[in-house]
Amino acid sequence: MLRNVVVVVHNRVEPFELAVLCEVFGTDRSDDGLPVYDFSVVSAEPGPVRTNIGFTIDVPYDLGPLEHADLIAVAPPGSPESESPPELLEALRRAVDRGARVLSVCTGAFVLGAAGLLDGRPCTTHWRHADKLQTRFPNALVNPDVLFVDDGAVLTSAGSAAAIDLGLYIIRQSDGVAVANAIARRMVVPPQREGGQRQYVETPVPSCEADTLAPLLSWMLANLDQDISVEDLAARVLLSPRTFARRFRDETGTTPHSWLTGQRVLLAQQLLEDSDHGIDSVADLAGFGSAAVLRHHFLKRVGTTPQAYRRTFRRRPA
Repeated sequence: MLRNVVVVVHNRVEPFELAVLCEVFGTDRSDDGLPVYDFSVVSAEPGPVRTNIGFTIDVPYDLGPLEHADLIAVAPPGSPESESPPELLEALRRAVDRGARVLSVCTGAFVLGAAGLLDGRPCTTHWRHADKLQTRFPNALVNPDVLFVDDGAVLTSAGSAAAIDLGLYIIRQSDGVAVANAIARRMVVPPQREGGQRQYVETPVPSCEADTLAPLLSWMLANLDQDISVEDLAARVLLSPRTFARRFRDETGTTPHSWLTGQRVLLAQQLLEDSDHGIDSVADLAGFGSAAVLRHHFLKRVGTTPQAYRRTFRRRPA
């Protein structure tokens, strides 16, 4: 169970990625009944730490909290060439040896590589730095196409917003789908994005002046058990099916069918964790219609079967 989270910063830290880690793990959401993590930001040299855009932040804690952390997150330093203090690299190795998990965001992977934690492991970083990471650490198995990689004790994420994806993934593992979805809702982000980094390399993310489909998305979430067609959705917003499909992709980055399927899988995960419904009933409530269809999509998206998922993540006995 995740309870103690420590973020490590270097001089010239990237402020956005640091802020993401603080938002995901450090925000008190107990007013919504959500878990509160023991959270701290540390540095090898306590005191003012300069960000890569010029302002400074006060970091009063040294590396001591790393010795008891469940999760250690390395925020990206200002450059892949940034040197890490030997005592930090040793502390990261000790943490993995005692069973803690360590994660990197963007160029934080270079810190894990310097600690020897990427040797023989699948990993990722921002696509712009993937070749450099592979060259510097030839024993690492660098995959530039994914948003994040979970290799058990060591987790790595791609650039910037991929820290949100990995953070929500870790919370989903620790505290369940319902908690991760509630935090995503508070952050106004998707609980789970599709695809990998490659979709952002050659083609820019489409710009969208206004999220005009937000009310429709809310309606879709409230009616996942219904038979919903693109024609029906287009009619609800007074658009032709072709125009609707184009606008939906502009605003969500995916197709209506794929978005619905993803949300239905998330609902099925929650029902498998927290309810006594049988697999057939879960399939019906989540809008899949049959256990076979549920199994097909669940296996494709989650990587395991509904039955196996329930055995692993069920929150209460049957």
